[in-house]
Amino acid sequence: MAVQIKSVMDNSQLNLYPKAEIKILVVDDREDNLFSIEAILEKDNYTIVKANSGRAALKILLKQHDFSLILMDVQMPDLNGFETANIIYERDKLKNIPIIFITAFNYDEELLFKGYRLGGVDYIYKPINPELLKVKVGYSLNYTARISS
Repeated sequence: MAVQIKSVMDNSQLNLYPKAEIKILVVDDREDNLFSIEAILEKDNYTIVKANSGRAALKILLKQHDFSLILMDVQMPDLNGFETANIIYERDKLKNIPIIFITAFNYDEELLFKGYRLGGVDYIYKPINPELLKVKVGYSLNYTARISS
């Protein structure tokens, strides 16, 4: 059964600060997933930085701390998304960056609890629904901007 998501927000609700200043780190070991997420979000003028592994994400985060959001695949070789998030949240400069986990495992409650216990703010399931991704990213950014001000 296909579900259509209609946008419940207009752009004015997300203009707490210019989108060009919003940096999103996308972490996934599959290039096609990185490309599709970038294609979906770049239309909204976010600055997208891509990492093809948990280790690559950590290297980026050593030099750049100004991300507004991280989209993190759960299933990756070497360091999975949960292990990467755990390391990220150990650093004071990074612990307030919200993470939305991306997973192909639908409705596994233990998986959901694990991500939330680590500090994740939401999940999105593969295959990614572009409209749902945009809404979840928008809400996360909007909420984070409100609690930061």
